[in-house]
Amino acid sequence: MNKPSKGTASKTIRCAVYTRKSTEEGLNQQFNSLDAQREAAEAYIASQCHEGWLCLPQRYDDGGFTGANMDRPALQCLLDEIQAGHIDCVIVYKVDRLSRSLLDFAKMMETFDQQRVAFVSVTQQFNTATSMGRLVLNVLLSFAQFEREIISERTRDKIAAMRRKGKWSGGVPLLGYDLDLRKTRLVVNPKEAVRVRAIFALYLELGGLLPVVRELKRRRWRTKRWRTRQGEVRGGRLFTKTNLHRLLTRVAYIGKVHHKNELYDGEQPAIVAAEIWQQVQAQLKDKRRSGCGLARNKFGALLQGLLRCAPCGCAMTPAHAIRGRKCYRYYLCCGARRHGRQSCPSKAIPAEPIERLVLEQIESLGLDPGLENSEGRAPAQAQQLRLVQLRIERVDYDGTQGKVSITFRPDSLPALPTKYPTRPPASA
Repeated sequence: MNKPSKGTASKTIRCAVYTRKSTEEGLNQQFNSLDAQREAAEAYIASQCHEGWLCLPQRYDDGGFTGANMDRPALQCLLDEIQAGHIDCVIVYKVDRLSRSLLDFAKMMETFDQQRVAFVSVTQQFNTATSMGRLVLNVLLSFAQFEREIISERTRDKIAAMRRKGKWSGGVPLLGYDLDLRKTRLVVNPKEAVRVRAIFALYLELGGLLPVVRELKRRRWRTKRWRTRQGEVRGGRLFTKTNLHRLLTRVAYIGKVHHKNELYDGEQPAIVAAEIWQQVQAQLKDKRRSGCGLARNKFGALLQGLLRCAPCGCAMTPAHAIRGRKCYRYYLCCGARRHGRQSCPSKAIPAEPIERLVLEQIESLGLDPGLENSEGRAPAQAQQLRLVQLRIERVDYDGTQGKVSITFRPDSLPALPTKYPTRPPASA
């Protein structure tokens, strides 16, 4: 056997294949889009085996993730491996599989350059190792971002046009209606419609959200239960103040469709009389104005009914301990209270830091107009209660990582995502 001459041995180029698909549709199939992307990349790597290219066995697949941001688990794992020096080249099927954001892509390319990692697109035939490749790459990415923005604009325009015509434009199904998939319109569910009318009547009779929630729990009535196209069962939860308020303010129940600040006649039949609906809105408005109907408690727990334990999914209830003349407030996981503190990793959290964190996040988004006086003092408890109840849908606390995630009510953030991760609360 002839030995290779000195200097002819090529260096092994460790190649990682990254794949991405925006939707989850088809991912459960035996051979899906991610597999097709990887197969094309592996074939390209095999064609470069004479240069020492080697395909790494680990898969970096992001199924059901948008390319508009970098919040993707496989991408973050890929970047960590690059930082650790375990990868020499990243292979993708097309540039927009890695990113559709020019800013995010520029950041990644900076990381690639620092770690001397090449980037190759299989179908677009270029390599960032050359200046021409980098120029072509930036041009292509600019067009990819432009295409994404155009698609977003078309989607918004289509939804607006559908709502102006009174058509159902998608979203979570409503209690009292079923979706006719053939005509994509809402049709009345007679059994559920009776319950919806009863809920409106209960609110007018009992005069508050909490009494109605307790009565619905006693009757074992739950929110709308439906099945997704993938066969997953959603909904069917117990009523809370938040989802009850959302139900009572739905204009769909009087046969209308809401778009921005306008109301249009909807295709769906009304199942609540307009006079009843207006009476409920007036009563809700009076409650907000007077501060009545909000959770009242002796020690001012702002997050009562909103705070949940992320690891076990249980609610976290306010509690307190008095030592000497000082009262120490905290929130305790209901699961830990029922089954012992060792059963839940979150256990308990001091009340003041997490309440202050939630108020700071509301303030940072400009959602607290007029709640501070001219001297800059903190707003009164009643104002804070009203602010939190109107703006926050739920707060999740993960005691295993010390993280808090705030979910704002959709009508509070018309132009922002409702899910808002925050920093860990400061210690008390």
